[in-house]
Amino acid sequence: MTQPLLLTVALLVLGLVPPGRPEFKRCWNGQGACRAYCTRQESYIHLCQDATLCCVPYSLKEPLVPKFKEQ
Repeated sequence: MTQPLLLTVALLVLGLVPPGRPEFKRCWNGQGACRAYCTRQESYIHLCQDATLCCVPYSLKEPLVPKFKEQ
């Protein structure tokens, strides 16, 4: 009798726990993450709305193209 009661209580408690959410907010069209520090495999693009860094993996970052003046 105690096992069904314990199972019922456990299911009720799990139903009250709020669902999980991502650890970091997303930025840069959902491809980056807002963090206090970027990892070694990431590059800083701009600031997020909460003043954290928008970190994007190097593979997704656009390469810098030098601008030359035509004479």
